[in-house]
Amino acid sequence: MSASHWCGTATADVAEALLALGGNVGDVRSTFERALAMLCEDGRVLLKMRSSDYATPPWGVTEQPPFVNSCVAVETDLAPEALLGLVQGIEQALGRRRAAESRWGPRTIDIDILTYDDLTLDRPDLRLPHPYLLERAFVLVPLAEIAPDRVIAGRRLRDALARLDTTGISRFPPRAAP
Repeated sequence: MSASHWCGTATADVAEALLALGGNVGDVRSTFERALAMLCEDGRVLLKMRSSDYATPPWGVTEQPPFVNSCVAVETDLAPEALLGLVQGIEQALGRRRAAESRWGPRTIDIDILTYDDLTLDRPDLRLPHPYLLERAFVLVPLAEIAPDRVIAGRRLRDALARLDTTGISRFPPRAAP
């Protein structure tokens, strides 16, 4: 587990968001580094905690390369919709082309907003908390690393994870510092 890593500046009125990162095309771990740098570059998002990176079996469409998954906790003064616009812009800048992808298929990067404080939203473009986060081991393994006692939708993350099959999920060793 990474210690708190601050990038940006804190403001008085901030929300905590939990984000999931995933991908299986190219050098995904380097793509994550670039995505997090882009996320924090204007100071409106502050990286508080980052999980380890995990190799995970593909989900949904199983005939594709394994994925790399990670989760982060951030603070932001952006509204949920603005945060969504930011992460989708980062995905596109890093080569993701949603229109050309198949659902659950290969991708350079996927950044999902899992939670935004304790807000509940049900909109076509943004549902909070993420509707499937408690069902997917590839999300819960890294998320429980950084927030095991967090309660989402009435369930503590470590308890939700204990009910899932984590076969095939393995932690990558830390990356060497540059």
